[in-house]
Amino acid sequence: MSSPRPLYSDRLEAAMRFAAVAHRDQLRRSSDTPYFQHVAVVAAIVERAGFAEEVVIAGLLHDVVEDTPTTLDEVAQAFGTEVARLVGFCSEVKLDASGAKRPWIDRKADHLASLAEAPVEARAVVLADKLHNLTAIAHDLARGVDVWADFHADREQVLWYYDAILEACGGDDPRLARLVEACREVLGGLGA
Repeated sequence: MSSPRPLYSDRLEAAMRFAAVAHRDQLRRSSDTPYFQHVAVVAAIVERAGFAEEVVIAGLLHDVVEDTPTTLDEVAQAFGTEVARLVGFCSEVKLDASGAKRPWIDRKADHLASLAEAPVEARAVVLADKLHNLTAIAHDLARGVDVWADFHADREQVLWYYDAILEACGGDDPRLARLVEACREVLGGLGA
C-alpha cells in the first residue's frame, strides 16, 4: 500500500509565498480584497477537484505571468517546467510587441484558441479560475456592486467569454465535467 499524499509540503509553501509576494500590491476587481485570495481559492478548487500538487501549485501561480512582471522562465526556475507549462496555458498575452495593451476581444480569442491544445490539468486551472471569478461576480452583484462597469467589455461580451471558456475546457475527464457544471450553475444565475 502506498503512503498517502502529504498534507502539506515545502514546495507548496514556497508557491504560496511566491504568489503572495507577486500579487501583494493588487486587489480584486470591484473590491478591496487582496488579490492573493483569488489564487488561493483557485488552488483550493483544483485540489478539491482531485488534482495533484503540481496542478495546485499552477493554480496558485496561474496569474503571475499575466498580471505581474514575473516571467515563465522564473516560474520554471522556481517550480519546474511542468508548472510553467501549465501556467503558460492559463496566461493571456496582454501586450503587443510594442508594449501597448491588446484589445480585449483579441486577447480572449487567442486565449480560447490556445486552450484547444491545453492538457487536462491546465484546463482544470482555467475552469477553477472561472468558477471563482463567476462566484465573485455573483457575490458582488448580490451586494449591489456594479461589477460590469469594471470590465473592459460589456456584460454580454463577458458572459459570452465565460460560456466560450466552458465549451473550450470541457472534456471527457469527470473532474473537468464537475468544474464545468459548477461554472454553468453560477453562470446561469447571472442570466447567461
